[in-house]
Amino acid sequence: MPSLHPIIGNRVELNLFTTLRCNLKCTYCSESKVVNSQGKPSYSLEALDRFIRTHLDRHEKYVTFYGGEPTLNVEFMEQVMQRYPHFRFQLQTNGTLLHRLPDHLLAKLSNVLVSVDGGEAITDGFRGKGVYRRVVNRVGGIRGKVGGSLTARVTWGSEDTSFEELDELLQTFDYVYWQFVQSDGAYSEEAMAKKKQVLTQLVQRFFASNDTLYPFIPLMGIVRNKVLPSRAIEQCSGHAQCRASTHILNVLPDGSIFPCPDMTDDTGMQHGSVTENWLARSPLQPHPDMPCQSCDAYAFCRGNCMKNLHVAYVRKDDSYRRNVVEPVCELVKFLGEEIDRHDPRGWFARAPLGLRDVIANCEVYEYVEVMP
Repeated sequence: MPSLHPIIGNRVELNLFTTLRCNLKCTYCSESKVVNSQGKPSYSLEALDRFIRTHLDRHEKYVTFYGGEPTLNVEFMEQVMQRYPHFRFQLQTNGTLLHRLPDHLLAKLSNVLVSVDGGEAITDGFRGKGVYRRVVNRVGGIRGKVGGSLTARVTWGSEDTSFEELDELLQTFDYVYWQFVQSDGAYSEEAMAKKKQVLTQLVQRFFASNDTLYPFIPLMGIVRNKVLPSRAIEQCSGHAQCRASTHILNVLPDGSIFPCPDMTDDTGMQHGSVTENWLARSPLQPHPDMPCQSCDAYAFCRGNCMKNLHVAYVRKDDSYRRNVVEPVCELVKFLGEEIDRHDPRGWFARAPLGLRDVIANCEVYEYVEVMP
């Protein structure tokens, strides 16, 4: 019987690290073994051609430029975009160097994902004084030049992140996406209570109108999965919507391939190479020890973060399970329950067709994890 193709489904995301260098010194990267460990890609575009032709020829392809800070290597971005003009492109950036990008490059981006940590005080606390204002100004400078959408990518770590500062991001961005931080110590009893209070406010705001969209991707994604459950299965073939089990390939500058950008320091996770032209199935796959399928939230969550599940239940890191994974799961379940309180099917039924179409088909779903 033939073995499964390493890519599950009909599309593939090439998460190309243009460099592992960065122009910021965020506090949560201070001990990273990966940041600054590699410079520009050492593989040739001819090698990338060969890899794509050998392993990905029948798949729809889109590229995310990643780092480090990807805008430190605009030349590589330009070369890839010129070589593969039929691909789709996304940029994930800290936003401070967006002014370096030429207009013709911006026009080809389907989405620009900009990392912030909430409001000004919290973002500057993690990233450095003045970073938040600089990012807002840079994003304002490229608005109207980007071919697609501008999305805030929030790492929700601080318990003091408020509804108001998350809501304010919509003055700068088209969409807001957040992911609960994967950090021990972020989920005390007080922190959980504060986060739940903000989640309740966000959900209330989302359902406050039947005519206009409140463009927070995790809320949109959960509503979609509850109202149109087949979409939760179709996009990632029923797997976790972080894409790590199915169709995302994180290509480091040396050409090595990993399933998750947070696990690129673990050589045992490597499952391919551009330079050596090989690709195996992602090692981050559902495992019998993962309790997800017995969870009431599984129908809309689909397992959330495969890295979290792998570390907690396959590697048996009980501390990580108790202090990170279980609190995040509790927040995701709470979010689902809050959405159910507002009758999402009834809301969707009353919504105009244009709004319903965005909920069902928003392209940004393909570029982020969807679940927080």
